[in-house]
Amino acid sequence: MTDRYCVFGNPISHSKSPAIHTAFAQQTGEDIEYVAIVAPLDDFAGAWRGFTAEGGRGANVTVPFKEEAFRLCDVLSERARRAGAVNTLLLGKNGLSHDFKVYGDTTDGVGLVRDLQYHKVALGGARILVLGAGGAVRGVLEPLLAAGPASLTIANRTASKAEALAADFSDMGAISGGGFDTVTGPFDLVINGTSASLAGDLPPLPDDLFAAGATAYDMMYGAESTVFLRWASERGACPLDGLGMLVEQAAESFFQWRSKRPDTVPVREALRRSL
Repeated sequence: MTDRYCVFGNPISHSKSPAIHTAFAQQTGEDIEYVAIVAPLDDFAGAWRGFTAEGGRGANVTVPFKEEAFRLCDVLSERARRAGAVNTLLLGKNGLSHDFKVYGDTTDGVGLVRDLQYHKVALGGARILVLGAGGAVRGVLEPLLAAGPASLTIANRTASKAEALAADFSDMGAISGGGFDTVTGPFDLVINGTSASLAGDLPPLPDDLFAAGATAYDMMYGAESTVFLRWASERGACPLDGLGMLVEQAAESFFQWRSKRPDTVPVREALRRSL
């Protein structure tokens, strides 16, 4: 019998997730159907319940529902608990027919770290700067800190948010937070986790931000480079966008559901060609 999965969002028509998971299923021989579903802004929980009542086994969750997904879970992974958000839901676990608990995980941070590893970006001992202090950044801090950087700095337009976020993860390593005006380089890796790229804006950053051989990473992606990546390239940094992160976080979700790890390389390449 075909198992059903989906991605919830609002809006969601732009989502690449159905194409990614269909490719994973074909590659691994898994019999699944994966669709995109628009959930009502005022009733995400109802959309999830309706999906599972019709046989749905699991789901990905994107904006603006990750915090609501977190709240409806019976069991949370440690990284989801840290992030305060969930992007992967699973009804039951380990094939137990009597298990009706909702399990929640977040795979965004794992996806980011695996994409950086794919591009051979060293994280151990690196000086890392993360721009932004919203949910996208919170979701990636635990795996980044677990990789053992020399330091991790969070910079945000509202300094108090960056400071509070750093305090929440201070038990995991050398992490600090502040406003954009406090940023002093150089850094080996700068990650843009703000939504500024969507609006074509750039946070106020100093020109001497990047160390020699540094990498600039934008969680956003598109057919053209983001304004942040263009700015970083002009200052000598190697630019990387978030397309690989999208594929790698999807692969981790797929593994949570099906206990099989797909080969992400051909899916990355196909997705890049489609942009």
